[in-house]
Amino acid sequence: MSTVSSVASTSNASAVSTASTDTSTNPSSTLNQNDFLKLLVAQLQYQDPMNPQSNTDMAAQMAQFTSLQQATQSTSSLAMMQANGLVGSTVTVQVDSQNTANGVVSGVVLNNGTPQITVNGTSYSLSQVIAVTPTPLPTTTNSTSSTNQ
Repeated sequence: MSTVSSVASTSNASAVSTASTDTSTNPSSTLNQNDFLKLLVAQLQYQDPMNPQSNTDMAAQMAQFTSLQQATQSTSSLAMMQANGLVGSTVTVQVDSQNTANGVVSGVVLNNGTPQITVNGTSYSLSQVIAVTPTPLPTTTNSTSSTNQ
């Protein structure tokens, strides 16, 4: 990350230093692929021509970003599979510090890219689930009829 700090220290990189200030004052902000590409272009634009950044450093940064992006996508996919696996199950969710709710999961909705289960018409985060009970299948009776021919 020394290249980012050296870019931010140049007088022409005020946009980069502003972006890093915004992120440090607002910890809920996250960098995305577009932000990464902006930083990469700024590094290339303001690098020291007598001491340019090596190609291997650039490739390593891109590989790290790609790896992080794939890990994030895998986590999202896993959470969606977990939520879908709960459909039809009876769950207990922690509504607040003192109240819980029980019900059958009737569906899954995406809220800002995060899957939430729907119980009794209300959406809950997967982190609110405190117990899962498989819903028993209804018993059916098979009636066999025999016909003589």
